[in-house]
Amino acid sequence: MEDQGIQDAAIFLMSLGEEEASEVFKHFSPKEVQKLGEAISAMRSVPRERVQEVMGKFTDEAASQSLLVSDTNGYVKSVLRRALGDDKASLLIDRIMQGSDVSGIESLKWMDPLSIAELLRNEHPQIVAAILVHLESDLTAGVLKNFTERSRNEVMLRIATLEGIQPTALNDLNEVLYKVLAGGDKVRKSSLGGVQTAADILNLLGNAIEGTVIESIRLLDNDLAQKITDKMFTFEDLLKLDNKSVQMILKEVSTDALVVSLKGSSVELRELILSNMSSRAAEGLREDLESRGPIRLSEVEGQQKEILKIVRRLSDEGSVVLGGGGDDGFV
Repeated sequence: MEDQGIQDAAIFLMSLGEEEASEVFKHFSPKEVQKLGEAISAMRSVPRERVQEVMGKFTDEAASQSLLVSDTNGYVKSVLRRALGDDKASLLIDRIMQGSDVSGIESLKWMDPLSIAELLRNEHPQIVAAILVHLESDLTAGVLKNFTERSRNEVMLRIATLEGIQPTALNDLNEVLYKVLAGGDKVRKSSLGGVQTAADILNLLGNAIEGTVIESIRLLDNDLAQKITDKMFTFEDLLKLDNKSVQMILKEVSTDALVVSLKGSSVELRELILSNMSSRAAEGLREDLESRGPIRLSEVEGQQKEILKIVRRLSDEGSVVLGGGGDDGFV
């Protein structure tokens, strides 16, 4: 959700009352619930005109909606393939169509990383990998940080080599998470795991852990380790972007976020960022960087990761091109 959308949704939910709002919340993802909860908690008073504006917007939107197709699954598949192409669409369609078959894994998305790690700690690395690839990369990274180095390396190796999950293999997951998949052998193999998934997770684990995992995989399979490395994009890799891409990213990042993230960056990267800002904005950023005191490394790395999420989103949208190790020069 965009910031404006979150504010509108928060106002609308508050207007519904507790019982109705609670029913609506059931249909949101954990991250959406958190964002809406934070927005509602931060509100103290809302002008009547603002409430009327939001309610009017909702009424107009609702009035324009109608069920236009009977085969909604077929419609989703067709639209996504037209919009994203067969490869990207197939990956997304797998996740959408599998939604009703992974109720056990869905419940993990509401848990904190430590609790998930405790739940999976004694399971076989292959089972852990098969479960974690269903979660968001940042949540998976948080889980892996709570594993021992040896377990973490074994799981990451299996994530990187996972080419999909056969429905029969998912039967093992039932022993861990009640019934993760129902539907038997007729369910199509899902496109989860692989080199890109491993790279996305490693990008969120931090430099120290990232290095030990890559070296562990390299000892077993040097080519695989190189493929993962080629797919990774770090904060310092912003230096590889052209000025247009940097300017596009800066539109999405607040000044405070830049100050924190650049505290742990190279001089070259700072100058690249500053050179793509207006003179006034660049001067203000320099002053903020000089006046800001020491910042915890964890806070710096956390802010850098948030900016990298924005970079990857812009890359997925085609607004930014990331230099990578693929044969065609793109990631």
